[in-house]
Amino acid sequence: MIDTQLLTSGAAKLGIELNEKAADRFELFEQRLIRWNERVNLTAITEPYDIVVKHFLDSLTVLSYAHIPEGAKVIDVGCGAGFPGLPMLIARPDLEFTFLDSTGKKLSFIRETLRYLGLFGEIVHDRAEIAGRKSEFREKYDAAVTRAVAPLNVSAEYCLPFVRTGGIFVAMKGTQSEVSLGENAIETLGGRIEDIASLELENKDKRHIIVSRKISQTPTKYPRKTKKIDTRPL
Repeated sequence: MIDTQLLTSGAAKLGIELNEKAADRFELFEQRLIRWNERVNLTAITEPYDIVVKHFLDSLTVLSYAHIPEGAKVIDVGCGAGFPGLPMLIARPDLEFTFLDSTGKKLSFIRETLRYLGLFGEIVHDRAEIAGRKSEFREKYDAAVTRAVAPLNVSAEYCLPFVRTGGIFVAMKGTQSEVSLGENAIETLGGRIEDIASLELENKDKRHIIVSRKISQTPTKYPRKTKKIDTRPL
């Protein structure tokens, strides 16, 4: 069972008010995560304190440091077990969320968890570089978010094609050292780094939220195939 006081006070420090219903949903989410994790490898983080800090509050930093308007269409690219998307949706059920991943079992977890929590979201089982070329997804979102471990110049090519002109791409990183590496890629893809927020979680872990604004359409040749993205990053 999670410490809901730690969760709500930690969220309040981020400027996010969690009502009783949201707190209950986070507790149910944690229970379901632990239960599923016994048979499907969803996360290595399983202690209640760590789940609150490293998964829930970490995910909520996006809402604190990136302006996402009410009713916005948001895509979580490479969502894994639903981070940061599910905590963001619990805190902001007004958002229209799409969860994109290439691993079907993790998407099954998200689908059932959404149903269990009484929330709504679109599930897309596809690779980002393929979905990013499809008309139903390309440049259709107000925001794309990712907590992926890929370098910024790589994650930008996976994410920015989903973002409409005027929208934002939000990358959650552990260090700020990748900014200079990713800046050229972001500009090539039609974006511009707008803000970099540095913060510290409850457990003193460092986090950086890099917000890029989409200022022009992404050239049609992007995203490239996976091999080119990985071996010849922008």
